[in-house]
Amino acid sequence: MEGLSIESTTIAELLQDRGVAAFVVKYRLPSDVTMVDKSIGPLQDAQQSIRLLREHASEWNINPSKVGVMGFSAGGHLASTVGTHFSKAYVPNDDNVNLRPDFMVLVYPVISMMNGLTHKGSREALLGTNPTDKLVRLFSNEQQVNDETPPTLLLHAADDRIVDVDNSIDFFEALRHHKVPVEMIVFPKGDHGFFLITRDEWIQPMFLWMTRNAWMKP
Repeated sequence: MEGLSIESTTIAELLQDRGVAAFVVKYRLPSDVTMVDKSIGPLQDAQQSIRLLREHASEWNINPSKVGVMGFSAGGHLASTVGTHFSKAYVPNDDNVNLRPDFMVLVYPVISMMNGLTHKGSREALLGTNPTDKLVRLFSNEQQVNDETPPTLLLHAADDRIVDVDNSIDFFEALRHHKVPVEMIVFPKGDHGFFLITRDEWIQPMFLWMTRNAWMKP
């Protein structure tokens, strides 16, 4: 199955208009047919993307210390996985390129794989129908936060009927307790996909956050 989300291409263009080099990652979806371990297939592609960006930073005129990740919904789970599982390379990395993103922007993200909190379709696609408790905890990214987790901006709607806002709240709390810089904006209305608010209502705060933290020029 192939495809790029509308969010990714549209937001990449808006970032480019603001002078930010934006790359859309076309990653493999979890598959028992094409992957030995589908739980790490998407993560491998995301890590490979960060590795390539930093390896070609001078060629592409990119600051290698300002490489962030952004993800929406299930893509938010992948982005938060990259930001919490960077200490282990799931791709060949003989040059020991830094695989840790410098910041994360997570928009109505799936964060947890825990019962009662996860988006069931995302969990089943990534971990299968009967994952072990160990695997569930490993990919419940609120449980993988440490002091080195990148600074994060979380954007979510309180009335999200697809991915419970508690995903973002629990991640926020984990980051806060580890003293990782984190900001969260919860919109009272917006539903999943932010269809009930305008794009400017959520993207302008993102631009301000990136500018304030020197990841984007004013």
